[in-house]
Amino acid sequence: MQLTDENLYYVGGVVRDEILNTQSFDTDFCFEGDAIKFANKHKLNIIKTNPDFGTVRVNISGKDVDIASTRTESYPKKGHLPKVENIGCPLKMDLKRRDFTINAMAKSTVDGNIIDYFNGLDDIKDKKLKILHENSFIDDPTRIIRGLKFSVRFGFSLDSNTKLLQDKYLNNINYDMSYHRVRKELIETFSLNIPEAYDIFVEQNIYKLLGKNTKAVNIKGNIITDSIKDIITDNKWFIYVALFLSEAANSDEILLPLTRAEKRILDCTNRLKHQKINNNTPKESIILRELLDNAK
Repeated sequence: MQLTDENLYYVGGVVRDEILNTQSFDTDFCFEGDAIKFANKHKLNIIKTNPDFGTVRVNISGKDVDIASTRTESYPKKGHLPKVENIGCPLKMDLKRRDFTINAMAKSTVDGNIIDYFNGLDDIKDKKLKILHENSFIDDPTRIIRGLKFSVRFGFSLDSNTKLLQDKYLNNINYDMSYHRVRKELIETFSLNIPEAYDIFVEQNIYKLLGKNTKAVNIKGNIITDSIKDIITDNKWFIYVALFLSEAANSDEILLPLTRAEKRILDCTNRLKHQKINNNTPKESIILRELLDNAK
């Protein structure tokens, strides 16, 4: 796939993953300027545009890719979607709005040079996750879950100041946040099915993001992973999270948006306290009940 311009850059995860020599799930481009005008000027095969966000989806060699305009963001309502501002701003301003320094690098599509304003290369070398400003978690607490995901995926850890700011936020959580975004990050994190993710989730009190009355469920992550590794289900990720939600299944305490199937899993898990397993009992509920009983 050939797409080059002096103002067009690979950005974020694709740059990080190339440095780490690991497979990247997406190829994201950033245009220093107006990406929609760029796509029109070069007569690219445009699939979709979003002028409010300055993004355009194009098809190149049979593959759909997204090109985003450089932009800044502000959070007039903390924990919710940001307000897009300054479309076409300088590249450095765009990179500064991102979550961690390891994701705030760009690579020129012309000469392959890495643009690294915030020492992301050093942090990759040191296996450290570092936020870019003091209010990062206040603006977007889902970054805490993203940090967990990157920690277990790459074997990184939070740098001391980032950990301090995470602890500070988790001691004073603003529960008025976008739980649809929380759900997305939880799915990506626990779908990895890495036991350390659950251990860190509990040890670092990240589970508190799920609700005010949530309590730690002290089960070793490897026990959960071993319990679910052989079952075929789309809900493996949910088994990890449901351990914290089961006691609140029939109340209004659950902030996380759940599907009908997920609600049924929780409901059946609670019923198994005093009912026997039958042919209609979800296998996820059976596993959850066993895990919860063994945790007592």
